[in-house]
Amino acid sequence: MLTLRFRLLRPLRSSCCNFKRNYTHKNLLELSERGFFQSIFPDTAAPKLKELFERSAQSIYAGFDPTADSLHVGNLLVIMGLLHCQRAGHKPIALVGGATGLIGDPSGRKTERNQLGESVLDANLQAIERQLRKVFKNHEDCLWDTRKNSSALAPLTIVNNAEWYANLNLIDFVANMGRHFRMGSMLSRSSVQSRLESEEGMSFTEFTYQIFQAYDWLHLLRKHNCCVQMGGSDQMGNLMTGHELISRVERDREVFGMTLPIVTNEEGDKFGKSSGNAVWLDENKTSPFALYQFFLRMPDSEVEKLLKLFTFIPLPEVEQLMREHAKEPEKRKAQTLLAEDVTLLVHGEHGLKQAERVTNALYKGNVDGLAELNYAEIKQTFQGAAVVDILTEPGMSILQLAMKAKCFPTETDAVRIINAGGFYINQKRVQNIAEVITTGIHILRNGVSLLRVGKRNFYIVRWQK
Repeated sequence: MLTLRFRLLRPLRSSCCNFKRNYTHKNLLELSERGFFQSIFPDTAAPKLKELFERSAQSIYAGFDPTADSLHVGNLLVIMGLLHCQRAGHKPIALVGGATGLIGDPSGRKTERNQLGESVLDANLQAIERQLRKVFKNHEDCLWDTRKNSSALAPLTIVNNAEWYANLNLIDFVANMGRHFRMGSMLSRSSVQSRLESEEGMSFTEFTYQIFQAYDWLHLLRKHNCCVQMGGSDQMGNLMTGHELISRVERDREVFGMTLPIVTNEEGDKFGKSSGNAVWLDENKTSPFALYQFFLRMPDSEVEKLLKLFTFIPLPEVEQLMREHAKEPEKRKAQTLLAEDVTLLVHGEHGLKQAERVTNALYKGNVDGLAELNYAEIKQTFQGAAVVDILTEPGMSILQLAMKAKCFPTETDAVRIINAGGFYINQKRVQNIAEVITTGIHILRNGVSLLRVGKRNFYIVRWQK
């Protein structure tokens, strides 16, 4: 595979990280060594689960509600869980909530979600399904070595719970299923208690969410023989409700829940959502460069944990890498490997190359990296940058370019800031306001110039002939 060879030969690798991506052991409980599971439900389930995993391939599902048109890095750990299932020879199922997305999961929320319109919901569902398929394909193309793993990966199955609720009769559902739910148990869930005690309270709509998620599991058990559900630790109440329903309706069947930790940063904020700025998996919302930089900037205190959770690097290699990192922390070997693997998983080889080109251009002075990007990639990378079309004119000066691009409110400001060294073209400081704009120096071969005022104010110039 060309992509895999690309990974194996990358010069950034240390000797310990030769990119063997071993399969995951059939007994998924061994992932506990990576800090992967917060809890197993029921409490006494571990021996039975071990036997189940080692006996035969199991169907394992996790749910994703379409509350936005993209998943974010907070969802990535659950996706990693499904990928580990696939690597272990099990059958991953991703449930997208076309029905439950209309209700809204109250878990971890202080207020009720705004109801989604049908067209928005459909668009979100399609976007999330595309993302899931893309991540699984990137994993198979880039991080799964078919030369060392002869067994084919089981395909990802994506189901939409709107399919089985669309023609369900409400009275029949309440009569046949409602009798199996106990109000005391439902009211005791922490997601319910916290909302009932809040000023806003909790609507009946949100209260029913756990009923529908429980029925989802029952449906998947009956149709796909799905005995295991995986989710974040904030889903424990919903998993317990599903377990209780199945224990009453399918008394001869055993099912199990596996919860993953909610990853937080050093400040205790949910991973990738601090200050209200989510780090998205959609390249149009968070560019490959921004995703790469997010992981590259992880503090030393967090990087080992994240390597274990968000990469498939075997634990002995992680430990050796951390020993190397401790000797030369300024080189950020561990963070670089983490950023590369996550970017490769989410955006594929093209996205990783794009992120590295921009990184080299911005932080290592390699302007050629910018020249290799097309306009769409530059715009995607510098999200929020002003875009201006300028007609190429012979003899145009630096000062004239800056004013045409509206980088400064007045010419006086422009002269002062440029002379002081606060103006950059293609990441190179320019201070001579009379310098003439030259193709190949100021205008890249892709017909674009990247202007910067200060540290963060970017302007993209598209040159017109």
